[in-house]
This record gives sequence, C-alpha cells and structure tokens, in this order.
Amino acid sequence: MRSGVIAQKLGMTRVYNDEGVQTPVTVLRMENCQVVAQRTEEKNGYTAVQLGSGFAKVKNTSKAMRGHFAVASVEPKRKLAEFRVSPDNMIDVGAELTAEHFVPGQKVDCTGTTQGKGFQGVMKRHNFGGGRATHGNSLSHRSHGSTGMCQDPGKVFKGKKMAGHMGSTRVTTQNLEIVSTDVERGLILIKGAVPGSKGAWILVRDAVKASLPDDAPKPAALRAAEAAQSAEGAE
Repeated sequence: MRSGVIAQKLGMTRVYNDEGVQTPVTVLRMENCQVVAQRTEEKNGYTAVQLGSGFAKVKNTSKAMRGHFAVASVEPKRKLAEFRVSPDNMIDVGAELTAEHFVPGQKVDCTGTTQGKGFQGVMKRHNFGGGRATHGNSLSHRSHGSTGMCQDPGKVFKGKKMAGHMGSTRVTTQNLEIVSTDVERGLILIKGAVPGSKGAWILVRDAVKASLPDDAPKPAALRAAEAAQSAEGAE
C-alpha cells in the first residue's frame, strides 16, 4: 500500500490524442507536497505518513503547528492529511513527492468536498419527478407530496428523502484514470470530473478496486531521489 498525494483542483479542460479525439480532464496541481511526520506500529499502533501541501503564512499558523513543522524542518503547510502505508512503503520526513507518483493509465480514487448547493428541493436534491402541471394541481408542481402514513405507524421514517441542505459533503470518486502528468509544473490530468470546487484540496490515492501498475514508483516518486540520480549521472 503506497501513500497518496494532496493536490489542489485548478478546473477542467480537454486534451486531444493523435487521432484528434478529445478527452475531458480535471487538472490537479501538486504544490510542495512533503512528508511532515510518520506514524509507526511501535509508537502509534499503525503505519502511515502525514503529508503537507501548499504554503501558509507563519503569522496564520498556531504556535503548536509551528513546532510541529519545525521538528520536520519543513515550511508551514496549508493542508495536512494522513495516508495509510505498508511498512515497506514508508517515506522519510521532509521528502517531496512529485506528479510522477502516478503513471498514465493508472486508476485512482479521488476524495474531496463537493460544491455546496444550499437548501434545495426534492427535484434537484433527489431527482424527484414533481407534480402535474395542470388538472387541479395548485402550487404543488415541485413539491414532494405525502411523506408519512396513516395512524399506523403514524410517523415519518428517519432518512425520508425530503428537501434540505445539498452538497458540501465528503465524497470519494473511484476508478478515475490518469491521463498524463507534468512533473515540472506539478500537474496531474485525470479523466472526468473530480469532486470539489476550483481551489479545493483533493486527496488522490491508488485505486482500491484496481491493481497497481508494475511501473508505478515505490515507495513514491520523490524529488530528492531525482536530484540524486541526476547528480550520479553527471559524474
């Protein structure tokens, strides 16, 4: 089990292949995604890595979090998240992950907070059909109609689909395909829609319902490792 990454949603666009066929993609950007802390079996009872992404002003960071980042020798981060990993895929503190962590064609799961829609009716929220347009219908065109029963049981069951708050929920979309990556700009292009509005933080993990490609880097694609390899090649 590898670590995931934290990315920021920039929006959607389209890309074309050699045959001119277009593919709608969501563009995610990895910005200074580093390992801030480790969770080990001996100390915490499970193995995981805590990642941080983005840049936060020191004045907007609490004193406790400043100490947390100082221990890891990293700059304050805007977003923190934990990813469960297997012991053989543990990553050193301070290492920076790159977009090459995922390979084109790989399936991933994306977690984010959906766009808030406020208070919505049942037609928009639950896809109800609505009432009739004429023939005695008066001011009940988009209402949900009856919700309860008669004297027995004489109540409305919990969970009944009714009007209410819509959106702003944590959602995971599974089995999305990686179209391409751009290491220099830290971009990840994912086929289709990803939950969240523009600027939202998205957690991208290896798909749990699909096998990991053989050419996927383990434990992760690290910028420090790339620099060391290039230095060795220069020698």
